[in-house]
Amino acid sequence: MGLALPAQPPAIVAPAPEGTQGAKPFVLAQIEPPGPVRVEPPPTLPGQKPEQKPEAVRKLPFLKPELDIDMIRTRDLDLLYFAPTETYLTPYVGRSLENALAFQKRFYDWKPWERPTVLLKDFADYGNASARVTPNNALFIEVSPLRQVYETLSAGERFFFLANHETTHLVTMDGWNQTDATWRRIFHGKPLPIPDHPETILYDYLAAPRVTAPRWYPEGSAVFMETWMGGGYGRAEGAYDEMVFRAMVRDNAHFDTPLQLEAEGDKVDFQVGVNDYLYGTRFMSYLAETRSPEKLIQWYRRDPGSKAFYAAQFKHVFGEPLDKVWNEWIAWEHDFQRANLASVQAYPTTKTQRLTPMALGSVSRTYYDPASNSLLGGFRYPGVIAHMGELSLSNGKMRHLADIDGPILYRVTSVAFDPASRTAWFTSDNSDTRRDLIELDVKTGHTKTLLTHERIGDMVFDPADRSLWGLRHDDGLVTLVRIPPPYTAWNQIHTFKYGEVPFDLDISPDGQLLSASVGEINGDQSVRVWRVADLGPDEPVSVAELRLGQATPEGFVFSPDGRYLYGSAYYTGVSNIYRFEVATQKVEAVSNAVTGLFRPIPRPDGSLIAFEYTGQGFAPVRFDPKPLSDLGSIQFLGAKVAEDHPIVKTWTVGSPAKAPFDSMVISRGKYDPLHELHWDSSYPMLEGYKHHMAVGWTALFEDPLQFDQITVTLAYSPAGDLPARERFHAEIDVHNLKWSFKYWHNLADFYDLFGPVDRSLRGDAFIVDYKNPVIYDPPKQMTVSAEIAGYVGLDTIPGAQNIKAGDIHNVAEGKLGFTYEDTDKSLGALDYEKGMRAEGQVIGDYANGQDFPKFWAGIDFGRPLPIKHASLWLYTAVGDAWGDGANPLTPFYMGSFRNNYVDFREVKRYREYDSFPGFGIDAIAARRFAKGLLELNLPPFWFGGVGVSNLYLSSARTALFAGAMLVEPPTGGPTRTLKTLGGQVDFNFTVALRLPMVLSVGYAAGLESGQKTGNEAMISLKIL
Repeated sequence: MGLALPAQPPAIVAPAPEGTQGAKPFVLAQIEPPGPVRVEPPPTLPGQKPEQKPEAVRKLPFLKPELDIDMIRTRDLDLLYFAPTETYLTPYVGRSLENALAFQKRFYDWKPWERPTVLLKDFADYGNASARVTPNNALFIEVSPLRQVYETLSAGERFFFLANHETTHLVTMDGWNQTDATWRRIFHGKPLPIPDHPETILYDYLAAPRVTAPRWYPEGSAVFMETWMGGGYGRAEGAYDEMVFRAMVRDNAHFDTPLQLEAEGDKVDFQVGVNDYLYGTRFMSYLAETRSPEKLIQWYRRDPGSKAFYAAQFKHVFGEPLDKVWNEWIAWEHDFQRANLASVQAYPTTKTQRLTPMALGSVSRTYYDPASNSLLGGFRYPGVIAHMGELSLSNGKMRHLADIDGPILYRVTSVAFDPASRTAWFTSDNSDTRRDLIELDVKTGHTKTLLTHERIGDMVFDPADRSLWGLRHDDGLVTLVRIPPPYTAWNQIHTFKYGEVPFDLDISPDGQLLSASVGEINGDQSVRVWRVADLGPDEPVSVAELRLGQATPEGFVFSPDGRYLYGSAYYTGVSNIYRFEVATQKVEAVSNAVTGLFRPIPRPDGSLIAFEYTGQGFAPVRFDPKPLSDLGSIQFLGAKVAEDHPIVKTWTVGSPAKAPFDSMVISRGKYDPLHELHWDSSYPMLEGYKHHMAVGWTALFEDPLQFDQITVTLAYSPAGDLPARERFHAEIDVHNLKWSFKYWHNLADFYDLFGPVDRSLRGDAFIVDYKNPVIYDPPKQMTVSAEIAGYVGLDTIPGAQNIKAGDIHNVAEGKLGFTYEDTDKSLGALDYEKGMRAEGQVIGDYANGQDFPKFWAGIDFGRPLPIKHASLWLYTAVGDAWGDGANPLTPFYMGSFRNNYVDFREVKRYREYDSFPGFGIDAIAARRFAKGLLELNLPPFWFGGVGVSNLYLSSARTALFAGAMLVEPPTGGPTRTLKTLGGQVDFNFTVALRLPMVLSVGYAAGLESGQKTGNEAMISLKIL
């Protein structure tokens, strides 16, 4: 075909909905005045509870709102946002949500069980969203622009797209029939599975059965519907998806079964969780094409007579088991993609030279370094910590330069490079608002942090004045910034209006021209070129502009002479490299790729380096760019669905402008969690108390965002030899984000039903706890905590089940502690592979007129080994106690793995300071101690999914350890030298498709003074 007429794939890409084109229908750049507000109660929804106003509780000073959040309440939803910075967004976001909800209600005949709560937030550097329906319907939407990389997301208006996608999650998971409604009334809501009461796993399924499904099911259905609700503009018609499966067929790659996908495929592959979207969307489109879109929707619905379990409903609708149809799809996909491969190869394909023997997973923008004949950039692939590296073009070896904290999928990090000084700049914490700018000396590998939490990415170096240019995301807007030397401050150049999203900056070698790909609110995409001298607060006027139809042009960079821009686009459905002459604005294709080529790097000799997509990630290749007049094209599965089943063309949601948001508003004000507190769920439960079973009931009160919670539990032990005063159990827990108040009477614990660890306690306790994350800059996190407790009527020492309290029945206790963590791991790892942790605590007990102070502290270090996913860790701890050595409150009590047969706490408990496998629980009493434990973590073994969809084994990880401890007995005597030697294997499996569990098996030998003193075997099932 001639390049002048490279027809777009036959998708039904409709114009953006009316009202998303600009400011006329709704002014996004201004704060909308509230206008007249009708204050009236909202309509009663099926599962709605009456408003709760716990004024007595509201007076507690530590339960005041932690966050200042505004709220707009309509008849259909509660829209929460942070004023004033997000106020300008609320009219349009509200319309988009109301528009999408109206469609879902009409299309599925759905009545939400409760009014959804929607929180707008700016906690991430790129847009995203999530949905939940248990314990309540809620959406969480990041206001930042979406990541425009490889067309992996829709290039249209983001809130329109997110509203359509996320409300599909609500309807497919919250949808109910009378059977579900009966259970929801019994439980007074939809119980959320919680570790404290694993019975809630069953209750959650009974109340909201469609939540129990593998991730590919909700994500595939949401992407499929997002596409047709948007008029055919979405990922079900995405060129990236086509490329992924085309490459798999070309390379004869393995296609996962549903079980393999969840057990391994979305964990060890470089695309991790994106595989759920890819497989799920593709399978949905196949079903629509071969079985009809109407039957597909019937699978999603929760009508009377439908099956609760998603797979049972599949067979009910389609008449065949899901696994059988999945295998049919795989065979069909091979035929479909073979035809596409033949179509692409109908014209001569570009000959490329692979530069490395392996693909590199996700790759940042990379630069050619002539001094070392290498590529410099950020790399993230399974088995190796994400890092800045130097990839030799001579031998294909990677030189590690610096680890990258907080890498992101596909882009990894933002990188700029000055080849003259061999200085690079990259960003850390790339997915959130703490994005930092770091300088890297390529020669030495030394790094220096220049800017912290400034949210600047898409950087490029200007060789003319040695400044850096970048794009800053804040409050949903994008700002072009300049960072002059010494790069410790930035200047605002221009803030683009809402809906304009520039990305992929580059600057000409002479520093006079700046280019960027720009996405617009109506879905249009272009590359624009501006004169640097003309950039300022006013709307920039481009001197050249490149448009490639509906395709997104990305990764365009200047040639060494500044004459051309080279970049990629799916103009024909396949991502090829295009050359754009700035002066004449002439565009030419210079490749005909089979899978796809991206991020070209023009070389002074005229050749190009680019990254070719493979099933293992992106691989660098070299080729000679030659203008082509003919390119191959492909057919899109989404377009085939629309052609063969035109009903999907009628599923458009329409314009958000039609939603009369102003008239829907019934109140505006502040979001007060305590004012929004309501009875959320209630259910029966079991507990254990001193090896006796207790039966009882739990009631949960919380606000929709779960900032404030009140849990009340009452239980009774009906059998056994317990004294009458110990048969009744009660617990009240009131907490918010930082504070908690707890009272319990005869403390019981579900996991005490499954010894050997016993946490139940006789008596009463009043506990006030405070926790504050003083550092939250993942992976760096530090939390300080404080606790004051009073115990009455004890018969054992708190935290030491085998130590009788004697004449100590009442104890006052205070604690002050901290935890610090800075750890990291590579893709596919099941445990942290590098970093450090530190923690410590000062404890003061008072009883019978005596003080019993003590403190302990620990620090841990870990490093990865040359073998993928293997690491070596050293855990250390010391402690000192004062007081009467004969008093049971004085010593530390240690020993054992400290895992229960059934548990929900940390799996590898032997790492904790009071654990020491090979010795009995509380068998080691110490006034002072010092311990060290060396741990070798071996690479995990992946089973690829052994079992069935409701219960399958995914992997096993093995650790070996050896430790030593010096102990000074509490009453004096010679120092004891204790040793432990053992190992633990953790089998990771999944129950009910989404509930992770771990079966741990361990063994350790205990030694003292060189003599073996005992053995300990451990088996433990960790729930949730």
